[in-house]
Amino acid sequence: MTENKIVVVSLGGNAITQQFEEGNIYQQFANTRKSLHGVLNLIEKGYRVLISHGNGPQVGNALIRVEESRHLVPVLPLGIIVADLEGGMGYMISQCLTNLMRDRGIKNQIACLVTQVLVDKNDPSMHNPSKFVGPFFKKEQVKELIEKRGWAVKEDLGRGWRRVVPSPVPLQIIEREVIRTLINRNVIVIAAGGGGVPVYYEANGWLEGIDAVIDKDLASAVLANDIGANELMILTGEEKVALNYGKSNEKYLDVLTVAEAEKYHKEGHFPPGSMGPKIKASINFLKAGGEKVIITSIEKSVEAISGKAGTTILR
Repeated sequence: MTENKIVVVSLGGNAITQQFEEGNIYQQFANTRKSLHGVLNLIEKGYRVLISHGNGPQVGNALIRVEESRHLVPVLPLGIIVADLEGGMGYMISQCLTNLMRDRGIKNQIACLVTQVLVDKNDPSMHNPSKFVGPFFKKEQVKELIEKRGWAVKEDLGRGWRRVVPSPVPLQIIEREVIRTLINRNVIVIAAGGGGVPVYYEANGWLEGIDAVIDKDLASAVLANDIGANELMILTGEEKVALNYGKSNEKYLDVLTVAEAEKYHKEGHFPPGSMGPKIKASINFLKAGGEKVIITSIEKSVEAISGKAGTTILR
């Protein structure tokens, strides 16, 4: 029985703006529609569904717009950019899902929430940026990006060079009670887009934003635990999790336990800029009470729901 089960589906931002695409809005809408077929199946099976999403490429483009127009208008901090994208991308996901549900006769309402996520303002990542955002660059462009834009830039798994920004650990979802209320009324919720807007508490108890980007999978795990979700589904660019990824002895995994996931993670099989945060999010979710995690590609999401694709991680 799935009627009362809650699943958080985490969509990758790189799936909405795919590698080597221009990433214009028409492509983003088309990619979003393709990404939602697994979500539709979950809704039809009776799950209560919450959707989170990445925004790495979109944040990068927004930051370029900020840099190119700073002589004309005031610059925007990362927190405001994330909030803007939560609204814009949430609208896109909501409209695409509404249209697809209409074709299948599904009448659920959808709500998109700008979500604040509590972090520690003294998180070590504030001094050691590690979160990839934005488009890919060639190695010969890196020096100019560092010197002229003041960016921190690192290589992203041989795919190219990208800007990195601080990525503090998410601790709690500020709007968790509102989200839980909506989910319990069978409303499909879009929340924690791009990992949510990072905030911390001032000494007087006020919330304040911080210039960083939260990993969306880690935030999705916190969100899933905060609302009592049963399952977490992480949709990415790979069909399955692999050991020795990209090497001659590469081995794909169908099912593993959280203990095995921890062991492989400690052995360094999952790089921090790629599969690492997804495995860490899975471990966090399951150890805090979650039942199951599925990691797979958007293209295989439908098959993965019935256990015919992807990697399943269990307690």
